[in-house]
Amino acid sequence: MKRLATLTGLLLAGCSVPQAHPAVAPTAPEKLGLGSAQAPLVATDWWRGLGDPQLDRMIDDALAGNPSLTIALARLRQAEAVLATRRADDGPSASLDAQEQYSRISGRYTIPPPYAGTTQWLGQAQANLNWTIDLFGRQAAAIEAARASARAAALDVTAARLALAGSVAQTYVELARAERQAAIARRTITTRTRSLGLIQARIRHQLASQIDAEGAQTLLAQARVALARAESQAALSRNALAALTGHGLDYPATIAPTKLAFDTALSIPATVPADLLARRPDIAAALARIDAAAKGQDVARKAFLPNINLTALAGFQAVGLGNLFTADAGTVGAGPAIHLPIFDSGRLRAGLAGATAALDLATADYNNRLVGAVREAADAVTRSRTIATERARQAEVTRGLAETRRLNAIRVSSGLQSQLGLIDPDIRQLEAEQADANLAADAVQARIALAVALGGGFSSSSQGITQ
Repeated sequence: MKRLATLTGLLLAGCSVPQAHPAVAPTAPEKLGLGSAQAPLVATDWWRGLGDPQLDRMIDDALAGNPSLTIALARLRQAEAVLATRRADDGPSASLDAQEQYSRISGRYTIPPPYAGTTQWLGQAQANLNWTIDLFGRQAAAIEAARASARAAALDVTAARLALAGSVAQTYVELARAERQAAIARRTITTRTRSLGLIQARIRHQLASQIDAEGAQTLLAQARVALARAESQAALSRNALAALTGHGLDYPATIAPTKLAFDTALSIPATVPADLLARRPDIAAALARIDAAAKGQDVARKAFLPNINLTALAGFQAVGLGNLFTADAGTVGAGPAIHLPIFDSGRLRAGLAGATAALDLATADYNNRLVGAVREAADAVTRSRTIATERARQAEVTRGLAETRRLNAIRVSSGLQSQLGLIDPDIRQLEAEQADANLAADAVQARIALAVALGGGFSSSSQGITQ
């Protein structure tokens, strides 16, 4: 061992490990304007706040069978397998080799007469032990890199679950929106069909003209177009839900009418919390990838240092089948093996440069996700507040148009105005009701977007990751 230590010291004295400095630095959260605002965590099953058991079932179906989530889980298993491999590389390995070969032995080599120059069976059977001594921590760095990659893959699964739940919830709101639009259209069709019947009766009694009937038919046709559009959108939303849940064409038939309470669904804090980044699984995954890349750079740097192995063997070697397992054929050996790269045409330096570039790439990806996360949360908060104001103004518009239509209807019934005078107010009334329903759906979708932007209940301090 004293000789080994002396030799190692001499080798290290001749080693020159180059330095590699990353070109990209992580962005500090303080630079993104995250202040001291606090907000409670979103519930991990936040979608249940929408109050529709059917949506709960669909999200459960999606989390169980969506192909994109299956891909994320497969990547996690792959990362865990790499981690297991790196751990195995750090331990000893043993193998057993046996060989028997019939060949002519050289008369001018190491085997003396009487076997020299004859044809014999040459046999060998031995057990081998190999153990890489991680003197400089290269294997430990490789294990840490694999562990960080596995942690990032696990966080990717969490992020994929959150994104999938958000997509299902958003699509379900689209279905509810289409159902409300269809209900508005059906009510309008019923009202306008009744109006057309009254006008036709008045025409028979010569109290109205065909022009009035044409106006009523125009209004009825407009409402039917709105119904067809809403029903088409509902069908498309059901198909999208089938795809998100990983099902086929039979799934839409299982979807009953929605029961979302738009005005009370999903209470979400309307502030961007100071600990936003700790609530985002995608940001936590990006940080883990920086850690993995930094450890990968460490592995590349330590590749310039000596690699020391301990090897041992024990077995039998003999000429002739009958001699192989005799006492005198036994062989045993043990000792260190040292490998030090001296000249490799720049291969190790290129590997270090590549590992440094990978670290820069991971850091740049983190910075990009960081900015995107802050913007997503801020946009969701702003949109929630804006829609609330728009809904209040739209309610005033709807009430005003309804009153205008009522007064115009009185004028028409009293003969002071033609039925044509109701065409424009009726069209505007239908559009106003549709706009009000759209804003109600938009408000729910904004709250869903905010729930996702705030991490959907994820917390890096409480997340358990298998190591």
